[in-house]
Amino acid sequence: MGYQLLASTLRALALLSLILGASLAWRAEAASPAPAGDPFEQLKGDWKGGGIVILDDGEKKKVDCATAYKMTGSNITQTLHCTGADYEVNTTLKVTDKSGKIKGTWTESVYDASGSVTGTAKGNLIHALIAGDKFSGRMSIKLTDKGHTINLVKLNAKTGTYRLATSLTLHR
Repeated sequence: MGYQLLASTLRALALLSLILGASLAWRAEAASPAPAGDPFEQLKGDWKGGGIVILDDGEKKKVDCATAYKMTGSNITQTLHCTGADYEVNTTLKVTDKSGKIKGTWTESVYDASGSVTGTAKGNLIHALIAGDKFSGRMSIKLTDKGHTINLVKLNAKTGTYRLATSLTLHR
């Protein structure tokens, strides 16, 4: 149980700490897309919401989250706190955006995990590859006029396949 909890939390961690996207064409939003431009400008500020974390055994756990995005020039910091019935995740993401190319790091303080992030940010989409000491996968963030969705897929290193690990919806 402890291992499964740690594994699921780390999946959520990667999602939550990265809140940056990678090529996961996850269900389309019915709402119209957010205006084109710098997605980080659109994300700036405080958000709340929640979603699900899917454990290795397929069990779905509901989470509630609060996050904030801060920008200083081309440097972006995202902090996120999520709680579920039996776990908590506190993440920090720090990336630099250079002409739509993003690069940086993430950390999670509850489970002492960390890693790197690389990807792209343009219009209403952020795509990222995430790698770390306890989690690797892809993330996507899609902005709409109603908020943004974050999806994370976990890499199975043995098979080279991905599966949905976390899905969140956040709003102002």
